[in-house]
Amino acid sequence: MQEIAQEIVRLQAELDREIESRKRALGVEVAGRIVGFERGVLDAHRQLRVSVGRFIAQSELVSWLTAPVIYSLIVPFVLVDLWVSLYQAICFRAYGIQRVRRSDYILFDRRHLAYLNRVEALNCMFCSYGNGLIGFVREVSSRTEQYWCPIKHALRVNDPLQRYYEFLEYGDADGYRTRLAEFRDRLRG
Repeated sequence: MQEIAQEIVRLQAELDREIESRKRALGVEVAGRIVGFERGVLDAHRQLRVSVGRFIAQSELVSWLTAPVIYSLIVPFVLVDLWVSLYQAICFRAYGIQRVRRSDYILFDRRHLAYLNRVEALNCMFCSYGNGLIGFVREVSSRTEQYWCPIKHALRVNDPLQRYYEFLEYGDADGYRTRLAEFRDRLRG
C-alpha cells in the first residue's frame, strides 16, 4: 500500500506540473497569490466578454427559475462556515491541533477574469465559495477524524482525503491502542 500511495503522490506532482504548463501556455502569470496575464492577453479577454444584457437574453428560462434556489444555499453555507470556524477555534486550540487556513481553500481569483461579465463573475464567486468551503470543512473534519478515530473503514470510501490512507486498518485493535498518540502528535503544529 505504501508503494501505491507513493505512486499517487508522484502522479499528483506530475499532474500539477502539467497544469502549470497549461497556465503558462495561456499566458497566466502567478506571483505568490497575485494572478495576472501576459501583455495583450487581457485585451483579448475583454473582447470576448458578453454584456450582462446579452447574457440575460441568451439565458434559458430554467436558469432564472432555479437561480433563487441555488443562491439560497448561501445561508446554510455561511452558517456552516461560521460554525466550523468557531469549532476549530475552540476545539483545535484545546487539543493543540494545527488549525486549517480557510484561505487555502476558499479562493476568489476567477472573478478577476476579464472575459466574465458581472453575473458570470458572481456565479464563479458563489461556486468558489461553496466548493472551497466544502474543502475547508473536509480538512477540518479529516483532522478531527485523525485525532479521534484514525481507523480505515471496512467498506470502500469514495474520494478519501490523503491522510486517510495512513490510518490504521479496520480491526487493528492493538495498533489503535499503541499508535493513537502518534496520530495525534502529527496534528500538532
